[in-house]
Amino acid sequence: MRHALDLARATVALASPNPQVGCVLVGNGEIVGEGAHLYDQRDHAEIVALKLAGERARGATAYVTLEPCSHQGRTGPCADALIAAGVSRVVAATVDPNPQVSGRGIERMRAAEIEVAVGVLQTEARAINEAFAHSIRTGRPLVTLKAALSADGMLAPPPATRTTHQPFWLTGPESRAEVQRMRHAADAVLTGIGTVLADDPLLTDRSGLARRRPLLRVVLDSRLRTPLDSQLVRSAQSDLLLIWGSGKGETAAQESDATTERIAAFEAEGVEVVRVAESNGKLDLSAVLDVLAQRQILSLLLECGSRLNGAFLAQDLVDRVALFHAPTNLGEDAVPFAAGYVSPEQLEQSLVSPQRTTFGADNCVSALLHDPWF
Repeated sequence: MRHALDLARATVALASPNPQVGCVLVGNGEIVGEGAHLYDQRDHAEIVALKLAGERARGATAYVTLEPCSHQGRTGPCADALIAAGVSRVVAATVDPNPQVSGRGIERMRAAEIEVAVGVLQTEARAINEAFAHSIRTGRPLVTLKAALSADGMLAPPPATRTTHQPFWLTGPESRAEVQRMRHAADAVLTGIGTVLADDPLLTDRSGLARRRPLLRVVLDSRLRTPLDSQLVRSAQSDLLLIWGSGKGETAAQESDATTERIAAFEAEGVEVVRVAESNGKLDLSAVLDVLAQRQILSLLLECGSRLNGAFLAQDLVDRVALFHAPTNLGEDAVPFAAGYVSPEQLEQSLVSPQRTTFGADNCVSALLHDPWF
């Protein structure tokens, strides 16, 4: 099973919007087939392993990191394929998180007199597919809030001390490399117009690792103020989504007349522009997540400023936090972590089973706020 988990982990950014799954077939004390699911190659992990094993699959034990499916999707049910191949035993790390199908694959195999065991290395297996489990259960992407903070819990120096369009590196190169890994594992990264105007970021996946679809870069820009000469727009290759809203007191027709040229300019640069409703003069964040879900985004990484951090947290829309603490102090006049919300210290005190990791001189505290499997 550990080998099957390693196969599943190796499919980061290559399986979404499907789950990451690994399968190992063992017959007569040796591996006779193995495989992992790659979305673009269609076959599920069990099918890859069965094709490699051929007749040696008969009487073998299948170790699979997720309950074999029992429904018809892009491919046929894997439970049926295992039955047809004549495997004698199936060991599944965890059940399918979809409440509509969970357990049905297991029932089908047991009905065919295959011995089935469930729960081997379940914690590790569920960690691999947190985003898939959350998405299949809630219909929305799993949201991770990432923030680089000073030792005194601040997000950035006072705006008056900043140089416009120049990024301020608070954490060290080791933490920044970890953030690239986080971007690689995510389907989308989101920021706000304030960060775009202050930092002129790229928000690209610079990990150098393979991915099957580009990292979707999302900007919440209620008045379409993103500069056309920004790095985001200049680097757009159908991987940039601007989300805007309605103006105060304006009718839809008036908004259309005022913004058509601006939207056309963005679209000419390969930028998609989508409008969502506003609530109390601010973009409806739940509607934003729904827009991303429609694009089969399973995992979203927030790299936002203070206001959006506070808004996502206050509306209980954050599922995981990753807070990188640098050894530098910024002082009480600096930009707070989350406007209108608790301090990072208060947030961290409320975390259940936080993980603490060191990256160079920085310390990272990460934890789930919601269990994606329940």
